[in-house]
Amino acid sequence: MSNVFYRSRKPYPVATHAEGIYIFDTTGKRYLDGSSGALVANIGHGRAVVADAMAAQARRLAFVHGSQFSSDVLEEYASRLAAFLGLPEFRFWAVSGGSEATESAIKLARQYHAERGETGRYRIVTRRPSYHGASLGALAASGMGARRELYTPLMNEAAWPKLAKPDPELSGEADAECLRTLLEEVGPETVAAFMCEPVVGASDAALAPNPGYHARIAEICREYGVLFIADEVMCGMGRCGAPLAVRLHDDVTPDIVVLGKGLAAGYAPLAGLMASPDVHDTVMNGSGAFKHGFTYAGHPVSVAAGLSVLDIVENEGLVGAANERGAQLLRGLEGLKARHPYILEARGHGLLLGLVLGNPETGQTFETPGLAERVAAAARAGGLITYPGSGAVDGVRGDHLLLGPPLSITAAEVEEMLAGLDGAFSAA
Repeated sequence: MSNVFYRSRKPYPVATHAEGIYIFDTTGKRYLDGSSGALVANIGHGRAVVADAMAAQARRLAFVHGSQFSSDVLEEYASRLAAFLGLPEFRFWAVSGGSEATESAIKLARQYHAERGETGRYRIVTRRPSYHGASLGALAASGMGARRELYTPLMNEAAWPKLAKPDPELSGEADAECLRTLLEEVGPETVAAFMCEPVVGASDAALAPNPGYHARIAEICREYGVLFIADEVMCGMGRCGAPLAVRLHDDVTPDIVVLGKGLAAGYAPLAGLMASPDVHDTVMNGSGAFKHGFTYAGHPVSVAAGLSVLDIVENEGLVGAANERGAQLLRGLEGLKARHPYILEARGHGLLLGLVLGNPETGQTFETPGLAERVAAAARAGGLITYPGSGAVDGVRGDHLLLGPPLSITAAEVEEMLAGLDGAFSAA
């Protein structure tokens, strides 16, 4: 008997080691990591230079508490990260995971308005579907029915208004105007922030609004005094072919950017947020402190991993590689769509791509979900890891498959991944 509390009743192979885009288990089976775990392992597995950086940091300084010290590695990383993201005046707040980062952004938005005397601003507007994390505040912000349902009695639903997801039939500007309508309905003076994933991840694989959306969203937020939070936990750090996915089409700067996953690329727990000068200064010139914190925030070993990962991303040109290999993979997915009628749509940016699955006769999703799970199981049996999901339409219906291999994947490995998908669809 194992003493591990697993995430579900399904059997779990035990991983022993990983190298590049491959993971190996105790039976010797090799898996192509077509989803980078949960779109985390951006630089691939087994990078000794990152492990060496972590070990050196652990020998030098393993831990200090953020209420007592900063560290040289945190100071360097914050400056490097701000420059990489094109946010030179922003401040980095470090935490351990994406859910903590979202919680931090929510609380920071609330405190920002309180420091300005607008204590009536408490609502956080998000979209349905969306996924912002598993902790209670992050889950309340999420518009993902199946994950929220059990815990809704613990949430004040009035605090979390939901906007409809991006509509590909509308121009970006017209689509964004739906936010104005919602703000007027709930009372803009009660809203602290609007938060969205610039390219949607787990809840509606690789869905993105049309150009002009984020620029108009930013304008509406400024008009109503609402903060604009870009949740780039999954889509940021080069994953979509740009340092920030919110800038793929629009020249826009959010007030807060939430980051995770690709920061340390799975080598250590690291996430955080970037806060604009106005947000930072309003809080610090008010009460003098952000009334929030976590024990392991800014952990030096995790930050050292992040710094080493950023070196690799920049030195190996992985942001550009995400565009090049992503275009190759998307072309291949379009080819699969032509051969497998249950693929209704292939979409995405860079190496954050999605397949929408459904009934080819109606062009709609099936009433009963399960196709994505069957395809993912067939892929896994063939040695390919994918990220299946459902519920994008109404919380139940809407099968999709999220794909996001490491940004370091080669052209030959993309073709291997496509062959694995082809076989999985044939088997399922």
